[in-house]
Amino acid sequence: MENQVDPVFLEVIRNAFQSIAEEMSGALVRSAYSTNIKDRKDCSCALYTKNGDLVAQAENIPLHLGLMPNVIRALLKVYPASQLEKGDAVLINDPYISGSHLPDWTLLSPVFYNDKLVALVANLAHHIDVGGMVPGSMSTKATEIYQEGLRLPPIKVLKRGEFDQEIISIIEKNTRTSQINTGDLRAQVAANHVGQRRTKELIDEYDSETILTYFQEVMDYSERRMKKSIKEIPNGTVSFEDYLEGDGITDELVKIAVEITVNDEDISVDFSGTNQQTKGPVNCTRGVTQACVYYTIKSIVDPKVPPNDGVYRPIEVITPEGTLVNPSPPAPVAHANINTSQRIVDTILGAFKESVPEKVTAASTGSMSILTMGGLDPESGDYYSYLETYGGGQGAMYNQDGMDGVHTNMTNTRNAPTEVIENSYPLLVNRYSLVPGSCGAGEFRGGLGLTREIVVRDHEATFSLSTERNEIRPWGIFGGKSAGPSHCYITDSDGQKRDLKSKTTSVLNPGDKLTLITAGGGGAGNPFERSIDKVKEDVFQGLITVDQAREEYGVSIDSTTLEIDEQETKKIREKAKP
Repeated sequence: MENQVDPVFLEVIRNAFQSIAEEMSGALVRSAYSTNIKDRKDCSCALYTKNGDLVAQAENIPLHLGLMPNVIRALLKVYPASQLEKGDAVLINDPYISGSHLPDWTLLSPVFYNDKLVALVANLAHHIDVGGMVPGSMSTKATEIYQEGLRLPPIKVLKRGEFDQEIISIIEKNTRTSQINTGDLRAQVAANHVGQRRTKELIDEYDSETILTYFQEVMDYSERRMKKSIKEIPNGTVSFEDYLEGDGITDELVKIAVEITVNDEDISVDFSGTNQQTKGPVNCTRGVTQACVYYTIKSIVDPKVPPNDGVYRPIEVITPEGTLVNPSPPAPVAHANINTSQRIVDTILGAFKESVPEKVTAASTGSMSILTMGGLDPESGDYYSYLETYGGGQGAMYNQDGMDGVHTNMTNTRNAPTEVIENSYPLLVNRYSLVPGSCGAGEFRGGLGLTREIVVRDHEATFSLSTERNEIRPWGIFGGKSAGPSHCYITDSDGQKRDLKSKTTSVLNPGDKLTLITAGGGGAGNPFERSIDKVKEDVFQGLITVDQAREEYGVSIDSTTLEIDEQETKKIREKAKP
C-alpha cells in the first residue's frame, strides 16, 4: 500500500526546508567581509537532494537561484557522490559550467548522516574582485572571457574539513582584494556548515526516510500546482522582441526574440529568433537564460508556488548554441547578468501582455545598473573595490502603480548606505535620490528611477558602468507611456560635463564626480484616466511636476497653492476623449 502524504505535515516540513536555506543566508551575510555581501546581500543559499534537485531556497537573488540547480548537477558530474567525503566543499565560478559570471562563486557541501550522503547544501556569492582587466572584474571592453578574471573549474577547496592552501594561494595571487575574497569564501563555508547541521537535526527529529521522501513530495507538489496554473493560460503561441543598446564594444542594437507556446500543462519558450553572440560582454549563458525564464513564468503562472525543482519540470527552454542567450566559449559574459537577463524578462512579459494582461507589468528599469570602482586607497595604500547595483522604476500593472527606486525582476539586493560607502572607500556621496518625473505616465504610473553622485577623493580610480534603457525607454502597456531614460555623466573639477555611454570603462581623476541616473518604469492604462487625487498627491510629493500633471494627465494644478482647477481639468480631459 502506498504511503499517504499528510498535507499538513507537507506544509510544515516544506517550511522547515526553507528555514534551513534562510538560516544559511543569515549566516553568510553576518560572516561576510565585503560590503557587497554583508550590507547588500548579493548572495543566495539553497538545499538540494543528493542528486542535485532543488528542494528549497532562501528569498535571495532570482538570477542566482534559478541557475544554481544546473550548477549543482554540473558539479556532480565532476565530483559524483562516490568522490565526496565529510568536510569537503567544492568551489566553481566557470560561467560555461556554472552559468553565472566570474565574480559569482558557488560553493557546494555534502550532508552526511550516519556516513551516508543524504543531501547537498550550496550557496552563491558575488565577490568584489576576481582579477581581470579592471578592478571589480566587470570591464565593458572585454572581448573574451580570459580578460574577465580568474576562472575556476570545479575544485575541492575544502578537503575533509581543511582548506587546500595551494588553491587559496592561487586565489590570493589573482585577486586585488585577496583578504576580503578569502574572508567571504570562509563565510560561504560557514553558511554551508549551518545548512549541514540543520539538515542533520531535522533528520534526527523525523528520521532519514521521512525527510528523503518529503524532499520528493515538496517538488511533486510544486509541479502539480504549476501544471494546474498553466492550464488556466490560453493555449497558443505568443511572441515579442526587444533590444539591448549595444554590447559595450559597438552601439548596434542586439535583438532578443522569444516565441512562447502554451500547450495544456506545458510551456515552451523558444529564443531561436535572437541575434548571434556578441563580441562584447553581454552574452548570456544558457544557465542564466533558463533562470530568467523560470522566474518570469513562475511570476506569471503562480507567484506563490514553493520554488523548487518541480516548478521547472513543465517548462522547456530552447536556446540555439552560438546565440546571445547560449554563447560558445570564449565569449565574454560579465554584463549578461546585469543587462541581458533583465531584457529577457521584459521580452517574455511583452509576449504575454495580450494573452494574460492581468498577469504582467510594463517594462521596468531594464538593468541592474552596475557601477564598479577601484584603485589604491590613498590612506592605506591597499587596493579597494567598490561595487553596487542600482534600482530604478518598476513597471506598472493594470491595477497598480510601479514601485519607486527598487531592484526589479532578476535582482533582489539591498543598496549600500551612504555612510557605509564613505566609511569603507575613499569616496564621497554627494547625492542619492529619486528622479522626479522619470515614471511612465498611465492610469497607473510606473516607478521612478534613482540617481547617485559619487566623488573620487585624492586618487585616480578605474570604473566600469553598465546600464540600459538610455535610448529605448521602458515601454508602457494598455495605453501607458514609456518611462524616463537612464543617463550617466562625469563632471570634472573644472565643472566640465561629459556624457557617458550606457556601457563604459574609463578612469576618474581626483575630484571627478560620476552621476548615474537609472530609468523609470513604464505606465499602464490611459494617463487621462488616472485619479485626479492621485495626480495631485504625486505633485505634492514632488514625484511629478505641475507641467507633467497637465500635459501627461490632463490635470490643471496651481503651482503656488497646488489646488486643482476642476473646470480646466474637465475641459482638458473632455477634449482628449476620442
